[in-house]
Amino acid sequence: MGALNEVQAAVARVAERVGPAVVGLGGGGPRRGAGSGVVIAQDTVLTVAHALYGEEVEVAFADGRRATGRVEGVDADLDVALVAADTDGIAAAPWADQGEGPSGAALGTPIVALADPAGRGLRVTLGFVTAAQAGFRGPRGRRIAGAIEHSAPLPRGSSGGPLVDTEGRLLGLNAVRAGGGLILALPADAQLRARVEGLRHGERAPSRRLGLALAPPRLARRMRRNVGLPARDGLLVREVQEGTPAERAGLARGDLLVSAGGRPLDGVDALYAALDALEEGRPLTLGVVRGTEEREVQVTFGPAEVPA
Repeated sequence: MGALNEVQAAVARVAERVGPAVVGLGGGGPRRGAGSGVVIAQDTVLTVAHALYGEEVEVAFADGRRATGRVEGVDADLDVALVAADTDGIAAAPWADQGEGPSGAALGTPIVALADPAGRGLRVTLGFVTAAQAGFRGPRGRRIAGAIEHSAPLPRGSSGGPLVDTEGRLLGLNAVRAGGGLILALPADAQLRARVEGLRHGERAPSRRLGLALAPPRLARRMRRNVGLPARDGLLVREVQEGTPAERAGLARGDLLVSAGGRPLDGVDALYAALDALEEGRPLTLGVVRGTEEREVQVTFGPAEVPA
């Protein structure tokens, strides 16, 4: 029983150190979000962007206190958000000392996952890292690399809660469910820490937004064949949002995007790469097939489209 007692003691120690910094988000109705978060600085809660709706959210603290938090900064591409709320002196969860490298959670590393699902009470579970360099799609379709896959089970409403090592140091944010009951966590690496610091200081997420809903190449080829058009590789436009750069450029539902910035589009990641490589103030040239006609379209971005 010695080994089990040691495990129990380690989990209890983590719960005591980090538990007070874990908060519940939402519980005030379906449009107020439902998730978890972690205090990372005075009056600052870190969570995942997809757990939030609107500008305000109810924050439930471990001592039973509840407060209204305001969304302070969001990077939807990275799926992180900061909520400003009165933390009343709660000690912040410490970051793991990872330098400039990856998350530091190697395969087989024992980890502890914590959450307070929508303010229903603290949950603490033990698990192990099952994959150290996993990936998943964020809320806007961008691929998030370097995710930590682990086996610590969590109930619904746990997204945004911290993943820590056995010393209680922050390794990541629990984000989405993978197959087989596994969980994927955003890595608390140098990129995340830099992005969080930027959001804390009022920086806006530097991503450009076209305003399109797209179908992937495989589905695009099938849909074109179904209406008697020759199959082409590219991204099929399924929806154009009003008032966006895509609408102003004249893009329409049914258009097939075949290139961006002079390079072929073999998937959505290629489109994101072209957007990220675009110089400030320059238009993005898209190769577009409408029916059987092929042409080029210039998409311009104003200041309102630069933030996420």
